[in-house]
Amino acid sequence: MKKDDLFNYRKLTKEELASYNENGFLIIKGILKQEGIDQMRKECMAAWEKEKEGFDPNKSWLQNSLLVNIHHQAPTVRDYYFEGPLIGVANQLIGPNVKGATSQLTFKMKGNTKPFGWHQDNGYGELEPYNALTTLTALDDTDRGNGCLWLIPGSHKQGQIRVEQDEAQKKSQSEIVVDADDSLAVPMEMKAGDSLIFNCWMLHKSDGNYSTDRDRRILFLRYADADAIEVYNNGKPRLGRLVSGNTRFDEVRTFEATI
Repeated sequence: MKKDDLFNYRKLTKEELASYNENGFLIIKGILKQEGIDQMRKECMAAWEKEKEGFDPNKSWLQNSLLVNIHHQAPTVRDYYFEGPLIGVANQLIGPNVKGATSQLTFKMKGNTKPFGWHQDNGYGELEPYNALTTLTALDDTDRGNGCLWLIPGSHKQGQIRVEQDEAQKKSQSEIVVDADDSLAVPMEMKAGDSLIFNCWMLHKSDGNYSTDRDRRILFLRYADADAIEVYNNGKPRLGRLVSGNTRFDEVRTFEATI
């Protein structure tokens, strides 16, 4: 199946770019066509069911909600990640030189009522320059009933928030939670096939999925400047496939994240 049968390609308008700069986020509606939604769900669920069991309240958020490097197991995700319409969006928001930084599933299946507190994605993997993008593509309709994301518009303007963790917290991969004013939060309700794009400093959280019959399945893809380094790792370059332009790092230029 051709990519044009699966994905909708378009450029962001001047109004959308201005809104992103001011508010720190955008929702792009219908970035996946119905064929793309169906195929991506099929591949992602096959991978999920292969590695995950049902929700277990005694397991960590990582065990219950995340499946990393999903592009290794899902060809449609791989095409979307490396050659899909998000590349053009990243070029407009980051620049001509971009690499893929993360691909994972972030699922809250029905019964998973665990909330995820306020945080910045750059708090979990601090990249410099500070222009990395998080993209969340909905595989289901997401709303307040099944654990949609909440964010605080404009909160990216405060920059990187430092949260101290001791060695035990780091080893256990505990959550990095920051203080935020819940009264400023806005729910990011989306239809399946929509994609939420936001700045690496955006404060966001999610509540639990209290629906009895609906899952909340999201594809998480992160993009960064091709020369982005890992601040937390002695300034080493973040490895990821170069999806546009060039880089000064040979190890990034030659890196191939293939299935």
